[in-house]
Amino acid sequence: MIDKSYIGHSFEPFTVDIEKGRLKFFSRATGQDDPIYLDEGAAKAAGYSSLPAAPTFLFSVDLEQDNPMGFLELLGVDIARLLHGEQEFEYHQPICAGDSITLQSRIADIYDKKEGAMEFIVQTFKAINQRGEHVADMTRTLVVRN
Repeated sequence: MIDKSYIGHSFEPFTVDIEKGRLKFFSRATGQDDPIYLDEGAAKAAGYSSLPAAPTFLFSVDLEQDNPMGFLELLGVDIARLLHGEQEFEYHQPICAGDSITLQSRIADIYDKKEGAMEFIVQTFKAINQRGEHVADMTRTLVVRN
């Protein structure tokens, strides 16, 4: 069983610079066909400062840290038993090319179902831009098969 004393544990924040090329690549890879995601002129005409991040892009920002699965080591979870359960995003304002996003994550909950056959890890992320503005929240739920 995962030690529930880790509920509330916060991890060191880390910062990622958001680049146009990466946003375009992600948008193409996820099938975005709205020109605001691929054409800076269209994005600016729509009121953005530059190319905006596609709706689920924030997930990939988390993977930029040095050891994105390090929290699993802390919790003693074998990645071979891990399933991605759910991902939620709440945007408060756009994330655009040229922004520098700092992510702060914490373990929000750990619980089990089916008498411990499945354990759930709920991790929350708060995204702050270079101006100190709270731009987004992300919640990830992982399932550990025992």
